Parts: sequence; structure tokens; C-alpha cells
Amino acid sequence: MARNILVVGELVGGQPTSTTLEMLGGAAALAEGGTVGVTLLGAGAAAAAAACAGASTAYANDDAAYDTFLGEQWLEAVGAALDASNAELVLIAQSTAGREIGPRLAHRRNTAVAMDCTSIVSDGGTIKANRPAYGGNAVATYSFATSPAIATVRAKSFEVASGAGPSNTVALPAPGASRVSVTGREKVVAEGLQLQDASIVVAGGRGLGASESFRVLEEMATTLGRDKAAVGASRAAVDLGWYPPSQQVGLTGKVVTPDLYFAIAISGASQHMAGCSGSKVLVAINRDAEANIFGFAKYGIVGDYKTVIPAVIAELKK
Repeated sequence: MARNILVVGELVGGQPTSTTLEMLGGAAALAEGGTVGVTLLGAGAAAAAAACAGASTAYANDDAAYDTFLGEQWLEAVGAALDASNAELVLIAQSTAGREIGPRLAHRRNTAVAMDCTSIVSDGGTIKANRPAYGGNAVATYSFATSPAIATVRAKSFEVASGAGPSNTVALPAPGASRVSVTGREKVVAEGLQLQDASIVVAGGRGLGASESFRVLEEMATTLGRDKAAVGASRAAVDLGWYPPSQQVGLTGKVVTPDLYFAIAISGASQHMAGCSGSKVLVAINRDAEANIFGFAKYGIVGDYKTVIPAVIAELKK
């Protein structure tokens, strides 16, 4: 069943985010002969459209005022793109922008939004959205009785499309007034991959015992390769000041979907599992054989991380 799909894209450094490209890949498959459009807002938007394989039309505005995300301004632009594209499905990243735009757009259009989805499928011509529930212990499946269907999507839920970018560009309106303004920013300096982009995440919890213990996790990530591995932390470790809040995994932190997730000295509370339950393979290392994390892990090692991790690093170096 052919359908028109609109992907709400985001830019970082003038280039589409990896999640934007992944959603375009998913949209190209779901369109089934329909059209795929992408919105791009901010400096360099028109040029960035060339990288958006899978889309036939780019809805863009290069105004640098869009660089700072303000919900009211983005909503008007996305609404204009939605009207022009006549989309029946809207895909938005499960990001700061997506968390705000998804519900507000659904309210404006008198429709529904499925949040934090790990897959969107076409089942007999019906769009169905799947998302983790109960801290990752179950998967909830949603269908839509209204149009357009709106879904926010986790990173790595789709494969990136290949081929040429859009052949057509439509100008979106300039940013309008906003009741919200950004008065300042505090930049957090981070090295290596962002958690959401890493194919391997090495995460530590309160069981590490001290902030210094994260050094061995960083060594493990470096051994695995900083081009694919990143270090994360549980909320308990972050609250203790052991690791930066930007690296927190969980319900109140980042949601990650890596190919491989190491949960080291992490108990496995539902709040943490909500952030990593989409991992393809979870390896738990904990000295407590009764720790909840082992119920989620594909592989588990019962032992002290101070002994286990150096041995793992030694094997990796071989």
C-alpha cells in the first residue's frame, strides 16, 4: 500500500544526524511506492539535503535562527511541510526535539503519537509501532486509527538507505515568534562517539565503588575502538558525581540501542533497563549472582569487575 511519509530531520554541524539518515532508510521501505520527504532546518539545510538518501523531496530553510531548537518555531515549519507532503506517517527522532514536537504536533492535528519506538512496520497495509514497556520487560504494539500517524524513533531502529538525495526542494517559512528563548548555554566537553551513535556501550554502575574505577571502563572502550565504543553510566553513578550526566543511560538519561552493551556493576533496575533494553546483545558483569541484570543479559559473568575487566582487556588486545 503506497503511502506518503515525512521524516523530521535534524542537523549537527550542518549535516543530517545519523538517526535522520536511518529514519529515511526506514521510510523508503515503508512508503511502498509512495513519497518520502524530509524537513531540514538551520544553517546549511539546503546543502545537507544531498546526503538524505531515500527522500524524494526536501523541505528546508537555511535560516540560522533555526539552529537553536525552539518548539513553536519548528512546529510551524514541520506543519507546513506536512501540509505540502500530504504525509500519512511522520517519523521524528526520539531526541530533545522529538520529545516536544511529537506530542504537540499530534495535539494540533487531532491524531496520536507513539513515543520511543524501536521499530515501525507495515502489517497488511496497517502501520504498527513497537516500543519497549515495563522497563523493557515487554514490547507494546500500537496501531493508528487517525491520520497522520506520528512516531518518535530510537537511534539504530532502521538501516541507512543508499542512493541519491532528493531531486526536489521546497522552501519552508522563516522562523516566527516564540514564547521561549534560550538565554545561555553550558557546553559539556565530550570525547569520542555520542552514546546514541556507538555500536558498543561499556556502562558502569554504583557497584564500581568509586569514580576512578571508570578509568578501566574507558580503557576497555579504547581497546574496543573509540570509533565504535563509548562509555556510559547508570543514574546512581552519575548522581554520585562519578561520571558526567551526558553519559547517563536510563529512563531519565540517554536511550541507546547498540549491537553490544556491557553492563558492569549495574544492578538492573527498571529505570536503567528502559534505556538499554533495545541492545542486540547485553553482557552483564556483576559479583552478585542474584542481581536483576542477569535476567536481561544474553551472557553473564559472576565475578568482581576488578578481576574480570582486566582479563577481558588482555584478551581483546590479543
